[in-house]
Amino acid sequence: MAVATLTLSSKNYSSWSLRGWLMARFAGLAFSEEMVEADDAGARAELLLLAPSVRVPRLTHGDISVWDTPAIGEYLNEIKPQAGLLPVAAAARAHCRSICGEMHSGFSALRSALPMNLKARFPKFTVWSRARGDIERVTEIWRDCLKRYGGPYLFGKQPTLADAMYAPVATRFLTYDVALDEPCTAYCQAIMAMPAMQEWIAAAKAEPEDIEELEMEF
Repeated sequence: MAVATLTLSSKNYSSWSLRGWLMARFAGLAFSEEMVEADDAGARAELLLLAPSVRVPRLTHGDISVWDTPAIGEYLNEIKPQAGLLPVAAAARAHCRSICGEMHSGFSALRSALPMNLKARFPKFTVWSRARGDIERVTEIWRDCLKRYGGPYLFGKQPTLADAMYAPVATRFLTYDVALDEPCTAYCQAIMAMPAMQEWIAAAKAEPEDIEELEMEF
């Protein structure tokens, strides 16, 4: 069996690393982790939204290398088709891919105004208007999926690629004290309660280094 390695950057700050890592865990793929050094210029630029996220996460599986998170998800779905990373029904599968694509290409205001920071809490955080529009769209997606597929995850009883894509947003909503309705609050709680998320958060909190530019003070 091919040996798999997942290259990641900061567990505290890197939302894309979290997404790729969750996908691999949901797939049941055995892998080792390779962390990019905190002072790596390329990784730091990605975390600060100064460069496109192309270096991490990266999955190396035997002689195959896959980077960019949606590509990792699609590859994992190919090699682990029984893992349920995508819904079985064609319409739901198309819906899942669509909202994953929307997260990958959009929500820039949310990313810049509410960067992922698992160690921090900002009670009564003021969200500016453009980011508020992104939050409204995310919660609209969540409510629609939860209503259509019955929860507790976006496409039913088990997490899919969509939940991996939106999990970092759930952490942001908690970090920045974003008020949510009951369905969205319950979804955030379901995401945060996953054993994989608890494992990731514990590792993030144990990271010694901080990136000053992402340590917001109010």
